[in-house]
Amino acid sequence: MADIALHASGINKYFHDPVTQQILKNITMDVTKGEFVSIVGKSGCGKSTLLYVLSTMDTDYEGEIGINGEIATGKSLNKLAAIRNESIGFVFQFHYLLPDFSCLKNVMIPGLRLGKYSHKELEERAYEKLKMFGVAEQALKTANKLSGGQQQRVAIARALINDPAIIMGDEPTGNLDSKNTGIVFDLFQKLSKEFGQTIITVTHDEDFAKRSDRIIEMADGQITDHGR
Repeated sequence: MADIALHASGINKYFHDPVTQQILKNITMDVTKGEFVSIVGKSGCGKSTLLYVLSTMDTDYEGEIGINGEIATGKSLNKLAAIRNESIGFVFQFHYLLPDFSCLKNVMIPGLRLGKYSHKELEERAYEKLKMFGVAEQALKTANKLSGGQQQRVAIARALINDPAIIMGDEPTGNLDSKNTGIVFDLFQKLSKEFGQTIITVTHDEDFAKRSDRIIEMADGQITDHGR
């Protein structure tokens, strides 16, 4: 199990409003360290719900989740927040940058929350990440001055500031044109291949999914193909 970044076993999830409905049905899956996985399926099949359960942001489920060999299920909200801050970076369809903050400050926010590095170290780390993604020259501009593609690259830099074991993306290219989608894919691939980062993305983009290491297919709340 040493090379398993994320393990999920027997995950069931229900919504109860207005009637009880099972959204996830006995999901069991492993993702190895450094793997780039895409989760695909029709709208409403449960893939985004699964991602939020795997990320520990949704704790109302049955089953067990392990992150980097540590069981996350049943932990207190404070402990789960600590696991997320240290081990998981998030990239969403909409970048959720603070528009009036500089790009540098936006990237630093998860690091300030973690409290592991001094302010100066965080600044240096943030510049490093922005440079890696070709947006270092935008560092002192406010986020609302950047193009959509640049904003998403800043969002990925922010996800990486604490060097998380896993990056989770919910439709990370859903709001981008084909050129910027290609740039973001290449960044994810570089993180996986060169830096050993584990990437788990939910996507509707077939081309994006096909280029990742493995496709997990979902339908009606179940995994129909593990891609192996």
